[in-house]
Formats: sequence, C-alpha cells, structure tokens
Amino acid sequence: MPVFAANLTMMFTEWSFLDRFDAAAEAGFSAVEYLFPYEFAPEQIEERLQRNNLTQALFNMPPGDWAAGERGVAALPARFADLTAGVDRALDYAEATGVKRMHMMAGIADRHDRDARASYRRAIDHAAPRLAEKGIDLLLEPINARNMPGYFLNSFDFAREIIAEAGLANLRLQFDIYHCQVIHGDVTMRLRNAFDDVGHVQIASIPSRNEPDGEELNYPFLFAELDRLGYAGFVGCEYNPRGKTLDGLGWFEAYRRS
Repeated sequence: MPVFAANLTMMFTEWSFLDRFDAAAEAGFSAVEYLFPYEFAPEQIEERLQRNNLTQALFNMPPGDWAAGERGVAALPARFADLTAGVDRALDYAEATGVKRMHMMAGIADRHDRDARASYRRAIDHAAPRLAEKGIDLLLEPINARNMPGYFLNSFDFAREIIAEAGLANLRLQFDIYHCQVIHGDVTMRLRNAFDDVGHVQIASIPSRNEPDGEELNYPFLFAELDRLGYAGFVGCEYNPRGKTLDGLGWFEAYRRS
C-alpha cells in the first residue's frame, strides 16, 4: 500500500507553515514534503518532525530568486556558484531532517541550447556525488509548460536520457503523475517503462490539480499499479485542495496512519 506524504506547501495552508506538520500528523500522514524549508532554521523543522514522528520525504534545493520568477539555476551557465552554494545549504537541512531524496530545479532555459545543457550536466555532476556522500538521491522532475512556461526539463523522455547518460547511481526520476499526464498522457505505460529510474512519485487530479479523487485519472488503479510494480517510496500529495484541506481527505481514509 502506498505511503503518502502531505505536501505542506500546498496542503494545510489554513495553518502557519510550522503548524502544518502537527496538522498533517493529526490527519494521519506519516510523512511530509514541501518545496522549500529555507525560511526556517533547520532545528525548527527537525523539532516538528520529531515531535510528530514524521518522515521527511522530499524537499527542493534553493531555486534562486523565486519571487522574481526564477525556477532553479542548474541550467543557467552563469549561476554555477549559486548552484554549489545551494547544495551546501540544502545539505544542512538534510542533516537536520534525515531526508533521503532531494529535487534540483533546472530553471527557465531552452533545453535545446547547448550551453544550458552543459550547465545542467555540470550541476548534476557536482550535486549528485555530494548528495551520495550522505546517502541521498538527487531527483530530476519534468514540469509541464502550462504550469511553468519555459522550464528547461519539460519532457520525461529527456529526463531519462540525462539519467542514462550521467550513469550516477543516486540520480533518479521524480515521477509527478500530474505533470506526466499534462505533458505526454499514457501515464500507466510511462510509469511501467520508467519504473527502474523512479525515485519519487507525486499526485494530483488532472486538469484541476486538486485532490486525487476524480477527473481524468483513476487513482485507485494507479495506486494498485505502484503496488504491483513494487514501489517502496513515498507518494507526495502535491495538490491544491478545493476547499479546506481536511474536508478533501475522503480519498485518503483507507491509507490513514492510525
């Protein structure tokens, strides 16, 4: 049975960020993820995880200036120093939280540009070994152009090519089912074909990116498919609740931590 991680950037926003850990645990989640922890001290995050017996499933490395529209710096040739500093900062939070998976955002760049490709590979070749020293997987996530126009890594096929070319044992695919359906469709077959590369899974309804309880995809079937494939990682709930978070957790009832 899948183990679900509440995404605290998108869920439980009725609470302040640190109080979302308590709310997620009370709702029955055993793990959490979020985009970024960097507005808070590592010790603050650690304390909330420990007191609620929560596992940190995932977070992202620093993305550059998010408020200014940056969505990562890995594919930006002039930003390698920022990338390396971001790896160092993320590892401080990894030590505090015990996280074993970390996502590195690529940035806004043309994936056909040779300099952007070279920059991205350089970033991977730097970050993956640093994370491997701490037993952490580096994740690459394709993101659809509707939600993030101009994003460098906008194809699951391209992501798998990079993973194969790099040949690094801890370089894995972040398989967001929502993004896969928007970009490519044919989610089940893509999941089966890419499964050996998958290090983390995320979910949301399509097209509204709400609770995984309707619209285009049959999520109970997909959850059973993850079991059939032998997936032992976390499933991140990266969706926007239609209303109050707790009111939309009917789909989660069968998977709730007692």
